[in-house]
Amino acid sequence: MIITKKKDFGDILEYLKGREKVFLFGCNSCAEQCRTGGEREVEEMKRLLGEEGKEVTGSSVVDETCYNMLIKREFKRKEAAASSDAILVLACGAGVRTVAENTDDGTPVLPALDTLFLATVERYGRFFEGCSLCGECVLGETAGVCPHTYCPKGLLNGPCGGMDGGRCEVDLENGCAWIDIYRRLKAQGRLHVLKRISPPKDHSKDLTRPRKVVLDRGVRGGA
Repeated sequence: MIITKKKDFGDILEYLKGREKVFLFGCNSCAEQCRTGGEREVEEMKRLLGEEGKEVTGSSVVDETCYNMLIKREFKRKEAAASSDAILVLACGAGVRTVAENTDDGTPVLPALDTLFLATVERYGRFFEGCSLCGECVLGETAGVCPHTYCPKGLLNGPCGGMDGGRCEVDLENGCAWIDIYRRLKAQGRLHVLKRISPPKDHSKDLTRPRKVVLDRGVRGGA
């Protein structure tokens, strides 16, 4: 799940300077769970903008704002979206980009949120970063614990000399990722995996942007 946080309202007003008619898009998926872009937050944004003299021409909270076909459908259904001075999106950066792709170049599409990280969901309202989207997964060798994410130093061959009593020297509140990896591999009877030296990350797999995957029709898993 993509984690977002609300931008400072003053920054949003700066975006909207000189723009009086605003349409709002929310997201009923990740942003709704983060309490940053669901129905409640869209209604709150309407109120705040109204108090500042802005006219909210309409709103739409779609199931997934990053889903192009859903946004395309909303533009067909709601003329106000296309006739507003600006469109404010309460969703992650992918949602903002998707909305922008469905507008003409004259209408600014603006973010109301900051996009933070990809999370593991413990339960509703409790989210923890679980993956750094590095493009070269090593979880098969690290018992499901990502050292690229859970180790502040991103060490692929750990632990480092700064580990003390199983705690991380960078943040003593956190346990060392490599101690966790060791314990899990031991329980699995796979400690021999630790004898392998992992090569440096191929960061070209992460830095080549923008990335895309196009699945062949009728072929599951094809790319």
